[in-house]
Amino acid sequence: MQTNILEYLEDTVKRLPEKPAFVGVNTMLTFRELYEGARSIGSALAEMGHYKEAVLVYMEKSPQTIETFFGVVYSGCFFVPLDAEMPLKRIELIIGSTKAGVLICDEKSLEKAKHLNFDGEIILADTLKERQENEKSLQQVRDRAIDTDPVYILFTSGSTGIPKGCIGHHRGVIDYIEQLSAVMNFSEETIFGNQAPLYVDACMKELYPTIKFGATTYLIPKQLFMFPLQLVDYLNEHRINTICWVASALTMVSSFGALDEKVPEYLHTIGFGGEVFPVKQLNLWKKFLPDASFVNLYGPTEITGVCCYYRADRLFGENEVIPVGRAFKNMDVFILKDDMTRAKNGEEGEICVRGTGLTHGYFANPEKTAEAFVQNPLNPDYPEIIYKTGDIGKWNKDGELEFVSRKDYQIKHMGHRIELGEIEACVSAVAGVQMTACIYDGKKNKIILFYLGELTEKELILKMKERIPRYMLPNRTIRLEQMPFTSNGKLDRKALKEMYNKEQKDLN
Repeated sequence: MQTNILEYLEDTVKRLPEKPAFVGVNTMLTFRELYEGARSIGSALAEMGHYKEAVLVYMEKSPQTIETFFGVVYSGCFFVPLDAEMPLKRIELIIGSTKAGVLICDEKSLEKAKHLNFDGEIILADTLKERQENEKSLQQVRDRAIDTDPVYILFTSGSTGIPKGCIGHHRGVIDYIEQLSAVMNFSEETIFGNQAPLYVDACMKELYPTIKFGATTYLIPKQLFMFPLQLVDYLNEHRINTICWVASALTMVSSFGALDEKVPEYLHTIGFGGEVFPVKQLNLWKKFLPDASFVNLYGPTEITGVCCYYRADRLFGENEVIPVGRAFKNMDVFILKDDMTRAKNGEEGEICVRGTGLTHGYFANPEKTAEAFVQNPLNPDYPEIIYKTGDIGKWNKDGELEFVSRKDYQIKHMGHRIELGEIEACVSAVAGVQMTACIYDGKKNKIILFYLGELTEKELILKMKERIPRYMLPNRTIRLEQMPFTSNGKLDRKALKEMYNKEQKDLN
C-alpha cells in the first residue's frame, strides 16, 4: 500500500527519467532533475536538523518551486508556500502563525525575503541543492514516516481577516489524486496547462498526477489570462490537452469571443470549479469543443481539494443549475439542516464531508478547528470527525448534489431570503452580458450588481425585470470595463466591496 506521495516520483523517474515534468517560462525540469534536486534539498534540511516542522517556501512560480516543495517533504517536514504577489500583511500573518525556523527562497525573492518580519534562517534553494544527497539520512526519515504525516500547510482566507492554515497529509493527498485521476482519465499522455498559483490547493490537480503518471505540466504565465487569444495560442503551441481551471479563467476566454477566432485544438479534458460556471459560458465551450470531456469539480481546501464531481456531458438550459454531482470513492458527502438532521432531496442545508480526505484542521488554531471540524451529529456512538463546509446545497431529483451558495452569500432582503448567486446566474444568461458579480450593502439594505457587457445599465435593468422577481432586483447596477480578480483567478468580491464603499464615501 502506498503511504507517501514521493513514491509517485520514485516510480516514475525509473521509467521516464529524461521526460519533461514541469515547464516554466525559461526553465524546465525532467523527472530525473526533479528527483535529484528534491533529494538534495531534503538531505540538506535533514542534516541541518529540520524534521516534522513547517518550512516556508518564498519563491516565484517555477519548476524549481515545485522541486523545493518535494525537497521539503523528503526531509520529513511540510512546506508552506508563499508568493511575492501575496499582500505583505498576509505573508507576515502566515509567518507568525507557523513560527517556522527556516525560509527557502530563490535569487529573485531574496531581497524581499530579507525585508520580511522573519527571525529565522533564510536559505537559497540553489544553496540547498548543492549539498550531496544523503541516502542514509533520507531513508531514516522514510522509516519513521506514516501516511498521516503532514505534507503542506495551505492558508485560506479567514472570516476575521486572519488566514487559516489547512494541514494536508499524505493519505489525504494520495486518496484524492487516485480518485481524481480515475474520474479525469489522466495518463502518461496528459499535458497539463496549469492556471492556479502554487500556494492554493487547485494546483494539486496538476502537481501530483504529473509525478504519478509521468505526465507534463506547463506553468502558464499569469499575464496570458488577460489576453485570451494569446492564451489559446499558448495552449496550441504546447499541445496542451488537459486543463483544470477556475470558472472565471474559462469565462475570460469564452465571453470575449476568443473561441470564435481560435479553438484550443488539442484540448480533450476540461475540469472547472472554484466558482459557479455560468451556463451560457459552459455551453459556448461545449459548442466549440463538442468532443471534449467537461467535469465540474467541487471541494474546499479543508478536505484536501475535491470531494465531488459531475460530468457535464450535455448542453444546459439557461435556468438550469450545473450539479456538482456525486462524491469520490472513500468520501461521504451529506447535507445537514439547521436541526442537525439529514436533508432529503430538494431540502437545503449545509454541505458536510467525512472521509480520509479531511485535513488535520487549522495549524495552531484549535478554536477555528473545533468550529469547523466537529463530531458527526448523525453518529453518537464513536468519535468521527466531519467538516462543515459553510456551503449551502441540496440534492436534486436525480440524487446529484447542487451547490446553492455560500452561507455568507445569503442575505435577508425585503423579508425574503435571497441567494446572490441566483441573481448572478440569471443576469449572466442575458445576451450581451459577459460576467457578473453581486455584493450586498447591509447597512443600506441594497443589492449591488457589477457586470461586464455591451448593454447599458438601463438596458440591463429592463432585461432583469423580465427575469428576476422584484424583491431580487439589484438596487444598483454598475457597468465595469474590467472585473477585479484574486491572485488565483477568482472574482475578487472584496475588491468590489472596497470599490463600492469608496464611491459611497466620496458621495458623502
